[in-house]
Amino acid sequence: MFNVILSYLPYALITTFTPGPNNLMSLYAVSSSGWTGGRKVISGIFAGFSLLMVIVILFCHELAQFLPEAVKYLKYFGAAYILWLAVHIARSTPGESGAQSVNFRSGFFLSVSNVKVILYLITIFTAYIIPAGVGLTGMFLHGAFIIAVSAVSWSL
Repeated sequence: MFNVILSYLPYALITTFTPGPNNLMSLYAVSSSGWTGGRKVISGIFAGFSLLMVIVILFCHELAQFLPEAVKYLKYFGAAYILWLAVHIARSTPGESGAQSVNFRSGFFLSVSNVKVILYLITIFTAYIIPAGVGLTGMFLHGAFIIAVSAVSWSL
């Protein structure tokens, strides 16, 4: 298990700490409402990310069982999307930001609908974890590790 973690850890760290919707919303919530107000949003992001993790693990596990050929190509699709997203974020200009209500629910729904996270998780599971022959229990253990790494990025 440790060798598999070492194989995807650089990708996970870069993707997790690169600014994305979850990181930006947690930063906005803490900077505008303080740590006490920001905790609600971070809790929502954590809950949404955890639910999304379970869904992606089950999806990837079933996909690997029934369509092993598709798994080979999903990792390239996910990597291409992350690269496209990074280029567009780098080229974007700051926009006007209106005051928004941030709470558990907004953090949860942002996290569940975050395409960057969905493709990030699919890429990790299809490119690193499933090819290593990890079973469903191992996938959930890796998922817990990924959640822990991600939680650090929302809390900094």
